[in-house]
Amino acid sequence: MTQGLTLRLGLLRNVMRRIFAAPVAGIFNIVVIGIALSLPTGMYVLLINAQDLVAELSSTPQISLFMKIESDQKHVDELRIELEQHPAIYGLEYIPRNQALEQLQQSTGLADVIGVLNENPLPDAFVIHPKPEQAHVLEKLRTELSKLPGVNQAQLDSSWAYKLEAILKFGRALTIILASLLSLALVSITFNTIRLQILTQREEIEVSKLIGATNAFIRRPFLYFGAIQGLLGGVAAYLILSISLWLLNLELETLSQLYVSEFSLQPLTMADTLTLLLFSMYLGLMGSWLSVARHLSQIEPK
Repeated sequence: MTQGLTLRLGLLRNVMRRIFAAPVAGIFNIVVIGIALSLPTGMYVLLINAQDLVAELSSTPQISLFMKIESDQKHVDELRIELEQHPAIYGLEYIPRNQALEQLQQSTGLADVIGVLNENPLPDAFVIHPKPEQAHVLEKLRTELSKLPGVNQAQLDSSWAYKLEAILKFGRALTIILASLLSLALVSITFNTIRLQILTQREEIEVSKLIGATNAFIRRPFLYFGAIQGLLGGVAAYLILSISLWLLNLELETLSQLYVSEFSLQPLTMADTLTLLLFSMYLGLMGSWLSVARHLSQIEPK
């Protein structure tokens, strides 16, 4: 047990020396991997923060139903009964035109201007609370309600939030595509790096095979090399993302104060960070495995 651990620690030290044997090239490869990983990860963080913001702002959507000015109480009562029986509505509030005018006077401070009006220009209205649905379903309900007898206009108050949610869904799909393409690029980087390592150590590999070393024994340091390089790239991506979020939050702090808000971009959670590091290590391991499987078999002692 102790001997095996000692051998592995020695192997890790050798791998680290090989990664930084040419310091500029080694650091450059790690930074490239970090930048490539930070792009989809950064998009993921922004989408999560935007999704939380939309959920906070949109809350439950409402449909405002404005009656025609000439509608009498009979039409209002008939419409109320029809709305209460509608299967897509779980609650509604009736706002008489006189109450709406009083609320307008109190909220706008235009009591003097409104007081000189000869008649109340506001219609009776219903504030409808539909059951939570997708945006296109709510838009269909709004269109249906606007065609009811006595209704002049139906307005979906939170439609902007649902449109933004549709944009976020597009962003998630774009993030997945970008992450997939960059993952292939990272596998290719590791593949070529390991290929160069194998070519530079060709004579050493031939000698190792002559004295009876197995392919598994020869393969192991290259797999360690790819996995550690990928892990270091993941650490670089985390640092790049953390610094970027810190800089953005400095600007957001000023903007939030102007809008009397405490919104800030939340960093990666511990689970997300661990996933990033494991995924980057997996990509490095995959690239090195493919490269070793492709090139090691071509080297045989003469």
